[in-house]
Amino acid sequence: MKKRLATLLSAVFHPLLVPSYLAGLLEVQQAAGKGRLWAVVLFTFLLPTGAALILLRLGRIDSLEMPQRQQRAWPLGLAALSFGAGAGWLHWQGVAPALVVGLAGMAVAVLLTFLITLRWKISAHGVGMGGAAGLLLALQLHFGRPGMGWVLAAAVLAAAVGWARLELRAHTPAQVWAGLALGLSVALAAAS
Repeated sequence: MKKRLATLLSAVFHPLLVPSYLAGLLEVQQAAGKGRLWAVVLFTFLLPTGAALILLRLGRIDSLEMPQRQQRAWPLGLAALSFGAGAGWLHWQGVAPALVVGLAGMAVAVLLTFLITLRWKISAHGVGMGGAAGLLLALQLHFGRPGMGWVLAAAVLAAAVGWARLELRAHTPAQVWAGLALGLSVALAAAS
């Protein structure tokens, strides 16, 4: 039962899905440009997932889970480029700064995850969930949105996903804590 829950949490809160959840929340709360959710989904989920599928087909990675640190470099590097391109495109479109800054911060976090992964296996799930909690906290502190309930929910979910990664033996505690800390600090720095 615990392993199933851990697998479910890891899948539902995959790092490539978290930006879409955040953009959806911001759009619903009218803290970002209406109708821009599709762009976030494109640049942070569809393009990086498509790139990973191509790398899988070419034999550059063995599975989409990428349990080996060495196989994460290409997908993370391409994801960082895609996130950055998404932030640039949204800025060019004149979208609300909260969404642009949030996505730019995510691009920096993914880039740092890529660089760290060249030497050490940091938890990308931790980076994503730490970044989500940090971004929501920063938005709450600066704009009074989305509400402390969302910030607390993100913190609880970050802890749950961290537990899931440990339960699945995908990471060590140090890798999970480092991911959470990286995501949180980059999000807070980006929103400052």
